Amino acid sequence: MRLFIGIFLPEEIRKQVEEIQRKLEKSGLFNGKYAELENLHLTLKFLGEVDEGKLEEIKEALKQIKSKSFNSSLEGAGLFTPSRPRIVWLHLAGAEELQKQIDAVMEKEGFKKEERFMSHITIARVKHITPIASKKLMEELKKIKLGKEFKVNKFSLIKSVLTEKGPEYEVIEEFELS
Repeated sequence: MRLFIGIFLPEEIRKQVEEIQRKLEKSGLFNGKYAELENLHLTLKFLGEVDEGKLEEIKEALKQIKSKSFNSSLEGAGLFTPSRPRIVWLHLAGAEELQKQIDAVMEKEGFKKEERFMSHITIARVKHITPIASKKLMEELKKIKLGKEFKVNKFSLIKSVLTEKGPEYEVIEEFELS
């Protein structure tokens, strides 16, 4: 099964993301697919394909995390990779400590630490964009006004099933923050 660890976004933040998606769509700078609002999440750690027999060990390891709930806000937007964009993302401030703890416990479970990983919210997948439009898109992303703050009280272990219509997510277990 394909797994990742993440934080689903509250309704008011999803509405803010929807406004951003609408502006980007209106700009016509790229052809692509926008993330479904109900699927919007912050990826903290992508585990990939995992044998079902390892699931209980992963859940037990995640229960060891002793992170406190925290205030967060959308802070910054960008492209993976800027030279040949495929993903339009938003950054969620405040999740760095939780991400470090998750990385540490998952490394003990045999999951490789990703040196270049940045937690992010995928808001669109780019199928086609010209180099000139790519530069304009970066400029548009820099103009985006973010900042609504919200409380993060939990994170989830999530199963991802890739379908023709896009990914479908199923929460395997939620982990409360103190």
